[in-house]
Amino acid sequence: MGEKLIILFDLDGTLIDSTEAIVESFHHSFEAHNYPHPTDEQIITLIGYPLDIMFGNLGVDKSLVWDFVDTYRDNYRKISTQKTVLLQNAREAVFLASEFATLGIVTTKTGKFSKVLMEHFELMHLFEVLIGREDVEKPKPDAQPIIKALEALKRNDDDVWMIGDTKLDLISAKSAKVNSIGVLSGYGTFEALKEHTNVIFSDVLEAVGYLKNK
Repeated sequence: MGEKLIILFDLDGTLIDSTEAIVESFHHSFEAHNYPHPTDEQIITLIGYPLDIMFGNLGVDKSLVWDFVDTYRDNYRKISTQKTVLLQNAREAVFLASEFATLGIVTTKTGKFSKVLMEHFELMHLFEVLIGREDVEKPKPDAQPIIKALEALKRNDDDVWMIGDTKLDLISAKSAKVNSIGVLSGYGTFEALKEHTNVIFSDVLEAVGYLKNK
């Protein structure tokens, strides 16, 4: 089974917590462009969506969205490693998964920032592929990021699992016709996750343990 199983991980809320860096960078962007600030809660409820969608939903005019994104990214790049932590049990989960599966990351974060973060946590070497926002035209919940990850791995086995903390991860998995596991360590509620998967665990280590024992 070890050679056939592929596990794709979301990042924010699944393996890492970069809430502080994300919220700070949003406020920095609104400040820089002299726009009314959203509340922290309004920002946090949108985490998981691409930045342009988030800014649009927070009231930024469509013509200005990408300027806000650029400002956000400039700030996020400076603070991301200092203000991001691995979630509890995430390191153990990744090492355990690497013993019996091929691993990938599928995120709506910018891929180059994601790589820097995972190298900072000394985990990047365990992943064979990382698909970020700039690698796709249609991010999650579209199927494209997962399909692209499987193409990069030159694999399209039946036993592919996407682990994520929001409905975006689970809808993307369903669209790509792969299995999914929801985890409650991030931004999605149990009610939101159970609409899209019947496999839900408290965190990623439980999810990986389930796959190891299957």
